[in-house]
Amino acid sequence: MNAFRGGLRTVWSRLAAFFRFWYGFIVGDDWTVAAAIGAALVITGVLNQRGIAAWWLLPLTVVTATAASLWKTPPARTT
Repeated sequence: MNAFRGGLRTVWSRLAAFFRFWYGFIVGDDWTVAAAIGAALVITGVLNQRGIAAWWLLPLTVVTATAASLWKTPPARTT
């Protein structure tokens, strides 16, 4: 029984590490970019389901969200 618990603990530890990696990779330093891209994916899907061609929405959102994220980043300090 003790070996089973140890194995289960290892599985949960690796599963948690997997999700921590993907959270850090997708959300990263700026959660607003991830939220904007997620919202754009949902809106694009809804519009496509209704027969409206919305292929342009996702690239526009990516460019806009990335530019906004870079714009609000403070400039690097020089010494």
